[in-house]
Amino acid sequence: MAIAEVSIVPVGTGSPSVSEYVAGAVGVLREAEGITYELTPMGTVIEGDLDTLLATIKRMHETPFGMGVFRVVTTVKIDDRRDRPVTGQSKIESVKQRLGE
Repeated sequence: MAIAEVSIVPVGTGSPSVSEYVAGAVGVLREAEGITYELTPMGTVIEGDLDTLLATIKRMHETPFGMGVFRVVTTVKIDDRRDRPVTGQSKIESVKQRLGE
């Protein structure tokens, strides 16, 4: 399973608020099968099969264009560990364990 952090920023919307566009991208996630996601203040973390994640990220990237935006900047970080199963939660637990929590 892969973990990706995605941030999609529409450019030139005429407003500093982007929550409408974030909601559109999250709508794509709600409909996607085989992935889980967590919305954070600075991006969204999604987990699943790499091919599924990449296809979903592409659909998320396209969402603002469908809302009338002419430019979109999407940033993606991917953690694809293949020696053992890993999730976002297991990564957090590993750090907490090292902190003695």
